[in-house]
Amino acid sequence: MITTITVNVSGIVLIGLVVWWFLIKKPKATSMQNDSIEIKVRDGVYDPPVIQATKGEQLHLRFLREDTSPCSEVVVFHGLDVSAELPVGTVHEITLTIDEPGEYEFTCQMGMYRGKLIVA
Repeated sequence: MITTITVNVSGIVLIGLVVWWFLIKKPKATSMQNDSIEIKVRDGVYDPPVIQATKGEQLHLRFLREDTSPCSEVVVFHGLDVSAELPVGTVHEITLTIDEPGEYEFTCQMGMYRGKLIVA
């Protein structure tokens, strides 16, 4: 009886944590400084995951891939028709100029690593 209750409560808590992590938690946005920002690719995430920029400015996104997972090999910018291979341990710079305000998602090729570029 106690084991059943413990398992059920643990399951409900874990479901709540999954819902919070994937649906409710919103990462803070990092603003571009000097039109350049370093984005670390490690532990299954882009850090910082959300970047704010101004339309029409040239952006220099400097990706440093620390994760050796095959999923982290490529970054894809959806809606911008831009992608790049990221070598391990080396900074790879992607230069963008976005003239349309909006939110542009960037992910790995499998969609597991996720980030967002907010252009205002």
